Amino acid sequence: MERELKSGAARPDLQQPLSAGVVAALVGYTSAFAVVLTGLMAVGATPRQAASGLLALCLTQAVGMLWLSRRHRMPLVLVWSTPGVALLAGTGGFDGGWPVAVGAFLVAGAAYVLTGMWPALGSVIARIPAPIAQAMLAGVVLELCLSPVTHVKDNPWAILPIVLVWLLGVRFAPRWAVPAAFVAAAAVIGVDMVREGTTIAGSSLIPALAFTAPELSWAALVGIALPLYVVTMASQNVPGVAIMKSLGYDVPWRSSMVTAGVATMAGATAGGHSVNLAAISAALAAGPVAGPDPERRWIASQSAAWTYVVLAAASAALAALVAVAPAGVIATVAGLALLGTLADSLQGAVSQRRGREAAVITFLVAASGVSAAGIGSAFWALVAGLVVHLALDVRLPKGS
Repeated sequence: MERELKSGAARPDLQQPLSAGVVAALVGYTSAFAVVLTGLMAVGATPRQAASGLLALCLTQAVGMLWLSRRHRMPLVLVWSTPGVALLAGTGGFDGGWPVAVGAFLVAGAAYVLTGMWPALGSVIARIPAPIAQAMLAGVVLELCLSPVTHVKDNPWAILPIVLVWLLGVRFAPRWAVPAAFVAAAAVIGVDMVREGTTIAGSSLIPALAFTAPELSWAALVGIALPLYVVTMASQNVPGVAIMKSLGYDVPWRSSMVTAGVATMAGATAGGHSVNLAAISAALAAGPVAGPDPERRWIASQSAAWTYVVLAAASAALAALVAVAPAGVIATVAGLALLGTLADSLQGAVSQRRGREAAVITFLVAASGVSAAGIGSAFWALVAGLVVHLALDVRLPKGS
């Protein structure tokens, strides 16, 4: 591919996969980076550490994509876990702060590697009813999705323009609605900076990795690592495999999971929470838009990877902008970005009549935000949903 790219203008048969990869990366990045920064700061990261996490995610998933797509000649796309970081935003911090969150990221990455090496573990996760996993995700993102509503009363001049731009985007260019909302948010932040006389130090615009020594905490392992693993497997890896299969590609499960796990572990100490198979982005890079020849679409993954390397340079500047934003502005962008996730999760949770009670209980516990024994609501929602599922749906032996 390198020889092809150096030969000047891209040949006609390269233009489609190259452009599809760029679009896949741009859509994935601009639609969710605000959620990443919000989620990482929710579990204790400083703006500098959150910027490092965004940078680490871009670089590690890019390296993983370059390796997988070249090795298998397949348009395999790796992304960060947007449902996973949304879960972090709804979970909040733990005793021990950011270091225990980093430790949880490392354990989640190790779990991905183990899943690839030991398929039985993936089978166990697959046995968790999908409606329960979807309900847990819907519950934890609900509060963030309410941000446009809860902040508009206190700061209408800042929130309403963002919502209006997003609404126009949904009407005329749905794929770019969230990026357009962030552009509107940036304009709002710029006006506020001029009005308040706020400045951003030039040194804070330079991207840099900030490493943190990980610490292990049972509360964080149960409250962050386990839900992060479950929701990422259920909402990213498994659907990603299904989408690729529908497009004619059999994903190499072991290689993909091990690569995603190693990439997660490599970026964890720098703040990267999870690298995994793409779902929506996979359709952009592996579908007909990437060219008529399925055997050439792997080039889209290479293009997406290099685009993420370029986008990584913006991580510090975006975090600096987030740090000076008026109250509720970034939470509003993140909430708007997650409305699709909330809608899909709610639909998946209650789409089937059987088991609906367990899904509703899971949703309510997750949305409540309650914690016990230092463990957040995501874990207890999973426990409650499984208990109700076992109580109502598991058949008892005849004669009992």
